[in-house]
Amino acid sequence: MKAIVQDAYGTTDVLQFRDVDPPHIADDEVLVRVHAAGVDRGVWHLMTGRPYPVRLAGYGLRSPKTPVLGMDLAGVVEAVGRDVTRFQPGDEVFGIGKGAFAEYARAPEDKLAPKPANLTFEQAAAVPISGTAALQALRDHGRVRPGQQVLIIGASGGVGTFAVQLAKAVGAEVSAVCSTTKVDLVASLGADHVIDYTRDDFAEAESRYDVILDIGGNSSLSRLRKALAPDGTLVITGGETGGRWLGGTDRQIRARVLSPFVSQTLTTFISKENYEDLLVLNEFIEAGAVKPVIDRTYALREAPEAIRYLQEGRARGKIVIAA
Repeated sequence: MKAIVQDAYGTTDVLQFRDVDPPHIADDEVLVRVHAAGVDRGVWHLMTGRPYPVRLAGYGLRSPKTPVLGMDLAGVVEAVGRDVTRFQPGDEVFGIGKGAFAEYARAPEDKLAPKPANLTFEQAAAVPISGTAALQALRDHGRVRPGQQVLIIGASGGVGTFAVQLAKAVGAEVSAVCSTTKVDLVASLGADHVIDYTRDDFAEAESRYDVILDIGGNSSLSRLRKALAPDGTLVITGGETGGRWLGGTDRQIRARVLSPFVSQTLTTFISKENYEDLLVLNEFIEAGAVKPVIDRTYALREAPEAIRYLQEGRARGKIVIAA
């Protein structure tokens, strides 16, 4: 099968489009014929092996244990392991796999769900990682309730576009921060107020927010806390410096350390994709409350170009690879 393969960590120069053997599935896994795959920041981390704790997390110290890139996917079940009960060959699915930048990928049964009926494969592939991160940030960590004032920083990116829609769907009043060229997009997602950070400073405004979700920003904790209500909640799930060891997570660490000593809740998290939350996202999508935003679609052999575009930071929503 055709796949995007890397034998070493590095820039997009290490990626090769070549033939490899189809993956073998375990008893609890599903073999998926990939129709589309999503591109997110995690792909860059696994390609470069940075920050270095990524390697310590089991992805390979000197070289990648899984040479084929890609996690987000949507496609059709080709075969199932003997312990799989939810799916059978021919089912249309979306979720998280291993080696999604290929014609076939394997995926754990508990990280797949039926593809939303009203989405194309390309749209469905944009959902799992970013949609789950947005859902868990708002529901589990921000605990957003109807009527609350919610500020989303980085509202035009992959996670941000889902977060704006999900926050509106649960009844929050949403203020969204983005750049000038993305104001119209974010407004079209239902944001009540759009703040162009090149012109206005959210921290200097009079508004104080019950929940702040910082996805793509690098604002200091002091600026974020200034905009947060005295008993509000800050959830940091983004903002990177490219550092080899911490990669910008030092801000998250400081937030966790400070939180017990102030009235505000300052937290961060690592999302955990699972079958149940994919079903929740499916419900929002099929009800018409949430729709994936896709900036560009690339062919499989163009995956290096897709990742370079991601690195530029100009994407409006998600980038997708059509296999």
